[in-house]
Amino acid sequence: MASVSMADVKRLRELTAAGMMDCKKALEEAEGDFDKAIDILRVKGAKDVGKRESRTASNGLVAAKHEGDSLAALLELNCETDFVAKSERFQELAARVVDHIVATKPADVPTLLASELDGKTVKEHLDETNAALGEKIEIRRFSLLEGGYITSYLHKTDPQLPPAVGVLVQLDKPNAQVGKDIAQHTAAMAPKYLSPDQVPAEVIEKERGVFEQMTREEGKPEAAIPKIVEGRLKGWYRDFTLLEQAWVKDNKKTIRQVAEEAGVQVLAFTRYRVGQP
Repeated sequence: MASVSMADVKRLRELTAAGMMDCKKALEEAEGDFDKAIDILRVKGAKDVGKRESRTASNGLVAAKHEGDSLAALLELNCETDFVAKSERFQELAARVVDHIVATKPADVPTLLASELDGKTVKEHLDETNAALGEKIEIRRFSLLEGGYITSYLHKTDPQLPPAVGVLVQLDKPNAQVGKDIAQHTAAMAPKYLSPDQVPAEVIEKERGVFEQMTREEGKPEAAIPKIVEGRLKGWYRDFTLLEQAWVKDNKKTIRQVAEEAGVQVLAFTRYRVGQP
């Protein structure tokens, strides 16, 4: 079996994104032939696809695609390491899938995976990339907004990696500056809901129960507890609902006020951060 240099191993890793030991073994088996080593890694990867199903894919990227101003998609595509996340093949796959989402408008992830893209299902494309890169590759989620005026914003948390935070904001009418401002605010402040009336009832009751227990443990008078709890719930809305949040550029204004002053209405938003709920 031929001996190989670390420089050759590194070069093969950069070409394939496979693990260092896998690259070393493939080069040794191929007796230094890079093309043959790549084929060996592809075969090994295909055999190992099933073994990766239980592994955690918590790295990756967020990608966006627009079709005009009133249709846009946001995709979170996951892998296991940041090394694969910044590979050309992984990023090309994300771009193809998010384009496909805009073109076909699938209802959910299972429908997307079963849909056909260039003669193969999206799931088959993921499996091929899984095999080639040696990591679990999965579509975690996507969002499709249609109608009104939609702005997207992608943010890199590390300049060496692809975007890890992505936002879509849907306004009722065009306003590029306000759309951009609200999208960047959303990326930074991570609201969970659009407005208080869109928070699920079970979430409100859970938070109200926590605040009630907290207030009692503080020894507040029983008669004052309901008012204190409602005050704390309003504070929670200011933290976690987009329209009630203080604008990052001027904390004297809420996002609701920013939109109203611009004569627009925020209809919806989506925010993804790789690996987070």
